[in-house]
This record gives sequence, structure tokens and C-alpha cells, in this order.
Amino acid sequence: MIFYFSGTGNSLYAAKNIAQHTNEELVSIAAAENSGNTFNEYTLKDNEIIGFVHPIYSWGPPRIVLEFIEKLKLNNYQGNYVFSIATCGGNIGNTMKVMMDALSKKGIKLDSGFSITMPNNFIIMGDVDSTEAATQKLTVADETLDYINHVIERRETGEFKVEKGLFPWLLTGVINPLFNKKAIDPTKFHANDNCTGCGTCEKVCNRNNITVDGNPQWGQLCTLCLACIHYCPVKAIQYGKATEKKGRYTNPNVRINEIMN
Repeated sequence: MIFYFSGTGNSLYAAKNIAQHTNEELVSIAAAENSGNTFNEYTLKDNEIIGFVHPIYSWGPPRIVLEFIEKLKLNNYQGNYVFSIATCGGNIGNTMKVMMDALSKKGIKLDSGFSITMPNNFIIMGDVDSTEAATQKLTVADETLDYINHVIERRETGEFKVEKGLFPWLLTGVINPLFNKKAIDPTKFHANDNCTGCGTCEKVCNRNNITVDGNPQWGQLCTLCLACIHYCPVKAIQYGKATEKKGRYTNPNVRINEIMN
């Protein structure tokens, strides 16, 4: 069973790749959290592999992923093999330690962890990669996924192949909490005159946080995944002025209907 969270498709692409090699079921973390269930309860088959695949937001797991784990209940868990994958633009800080600690509180041991560099989509800071750079990153990502699948197939433990970056304690321990507390501001989203009211943003929102009645309106449950910005077919959606002149990116190997919740 592979639990995934994805905004513009990078993490879903990785999760699908692993699922195809392991014949494991894909489970959307966003769909589970939006269900409103008190517990995220699942019954494991004998020797079933458990995976968590997600992006990093400011050098930490998205809050929705940690909230999902807090409510996670795995029936028939008997020390099953568990791995975690964090997709990123470059490095992940101490994200894997955060995941390890969160799972440990639920009595689940993390056996292996990996980071995969993917094309950039966080255009609030910086811009998307060039087409050439994005293609190169995806090629290297496929090579990394081949390695990960080999590790999972052999159920190797203690294998943590991650790019932490400089001062990971600062990135994850200081900057990430500030991001979660201060940086996520749904009031900065707006649609310009290009908006056609098509409703795509509402359909791809991971938290069912957007309603379209003419122009889109945002609620307070935003994860800042930026799916609404990147999937808008007319580039109408902006986040303040930070995204106005930026490019857009969605994983070319993931169809939009796979993102829709």
C-alpha cells in the first residue's frame, strides 16, 4: 500500500512507478483527509509493503501528510517493510527524520528513505526550470526510481539515500515551522481577467478549498501545493504578484484527471 500526496504530479509519478513495480495499491492522502474520517484505517495483507511518497514544502513534509499519519491505523501491521520518498527541487533537510519520528509515534518503523530531485514548481520563490533542465531532471529521476525499486524489492533496511543540503537542522527545524506558520496565506490567491470560470482549479485542489462561481474563491485549508496555479489552462491564477511573470509546470507523465480529487 503506497500513500501519496501530490500537487503538480511529481510525487504521483514517483508513487505510480513504485506501485507498478511492487503491485501495491495507491492511496491518495488528500482524498483520505478530505473524507473527514476520524481515523485513516487500513487492513494490511501479509507481508504488504508500505510506502509514503510526497513533496517537501520548505524542507519538511506537507502538514497534510503529517496529519494523515497522526490518524493512521494499520490493522495487521507486523513489522511490514516501510519506505518513504520525498520529491524536491534540490534537497530535503531533515524531512526524513520528521517522517521517521511521526511514524515511530504510531509504532511504525521506517526501514528506508529517499529523496528524488524533480523539476521545480514552487514559483512563489524562483521560476520553473527550462524545458531542457526539466527533461534532464526527469531522466535522472527515472534512474533514481530504478535504484529505489531495487532496494524495495530486496527489502533492504537502513538504506537512506537523501540530499539534506547545508545545515539541515536549520532548514527543517527553523525555516519550515516559520513557513507553516507565516507563509501559507490563501488570501493572496486571485484570478485575473483571463479567468473563464472553467472550474479546473476547483477540481485539482487537494483540500477541496476552492469554489468557482464565476471567479474562484479560496478557503482557509490551503496546503500551498500550487496545483490551482499550474493547472489553470489560461494562466489566470496568481499568488500576489510573485507568480505573474513565472512559467507553469505539471509533470508530463501524469494526466490531469489523476490529480483531480
